Amino acid sequence: MTVRRGDKVPISIQEHMAINVCPGPIRPIQQISDYFPRYTPWPEGTPSPTGHPKSLSPLDIPPRGAEPGDDSTELDNYDSDDDTALGTLEFDLLYDQENCILQCSILKAKGLKPMDFNGLADPYVKIHLLPGACKANKLKTRTVRNSLNPTWNESLTYCGITQEDIGKKILRISVCDEDKLSHNEFIGETRVPLRRLKPGERKHFNLCLERQIPLASPSSMTAALRGISCYLKELERCQEWELEERGRILLSLKYSTESGGLVVGIVRCAHLAAMDVNGYSDPYVKTYLKPDVEKKSKHKTAVKKKTLNPDFNEEFFYKIAHHELQQRSLEVTVWDYDLGKSNDFIGGVTFGMAAKGECLKHWMECLASINQRIEHWHTLTNELPGSNYTE
Repeated sequence: MTVRRGDKVPISIQEHMAINVCPGPIRPIQQISDYFPRYTPWPEGTPSPTGHPKSLSPLDIPPRGAEPGDDSTELDNYDSDDDTALGTLEFDLLYDQENCILQCSILKAKGLKPMDFNGLADPYVKIHLLPGACKANKLKTRTVRNSLNPTWNESLTYCGITQEDIGKKILRISVCDEDKLSHNEFIGETRVPLRRLKPGERKHFNLCLERQIPLASPSSMTAALRGISCYLKELERCQEWELEERGRILLSLKYSTESGGLVVGIVRCAHLAAMDVNGYSDPYVKTYLKPDVEKKSKHKTAVKKKTLNPDFNEEFFYKIAHHELQQRSLEVTVWDYDLGKSNDFIGGVTFGMAAKGECLKHWMECLASINQRIEHWHTLTNELPGSNYTE
């Protein structure tokens, strides 16, 4: 557009409005308390220390029933809406180191978030041990109907929890709402590292429930590299936990000089993975003493129907010289029996000089302590034991 000398340059309405709304320097925005002042409770006719009414923020307002100037009331006594929006959960934890038992006493919850149309919920509590297969170690309480302040007073027990687990495992406690016509809804959770527990001492917890925290995505390449570095360090420290846990098994080993052989005791299993559609398994245990070219060393327990915590209490005997055990390995596998089709592998462990961790320790104790019955819990993994050994 051509503009002659002396003519005014036209200004668009957008530019005109921009000029009018920015007439000068930016001024600070007034506080809400300036618009809605709350005055100090000084007696009528008594001037304030500053000579004029004082505006108070919400944190300065004394609680109901408190005297002016009383400093004994602490802010920690007040519940934050953000912290208690999902409710609180009260529970006890006790670790019995001698019997390798973790007892979780779920007591009660308070102020749960309403999940149903009637403004209530049907809450229950489920617990998991992390890291590990959630389906294999999930325990749950009964459901309390139509309540936001339920009381359970139930005791849930994990067997086969070793001192090593106490240093590495985290207990995840979730509160959910049961719905018969749809999927159950998540209310909130809390997580407790087991390293906070002392053996033989019952510890009481009363914690606010939290939402499930998603994994944070790095916003820059530096953060991404830092995250990868932390991941590699964590992976390096926790290589023994990279396999999926499928439950626990309690075994006993004893070399008997009187009988001239190895006595293997299958005592019990705990928190096995559910392999059937009914949420259970029909477990049994097989043992092999490898190498076994003729496959004559197999022993098998009885099948226990519809259970994830079977008791076997069976013993198997292998006729073998003591010095030969250093060249042998004992494979123990747990299976789910299925009629008319192939049985499902649940998990297994291998003992021998080439084993690692607790399995190697148990094997060495058996060889060193002749005529003594050595009993330990072991973690079942989804890896077939024979994959690392040559026959």
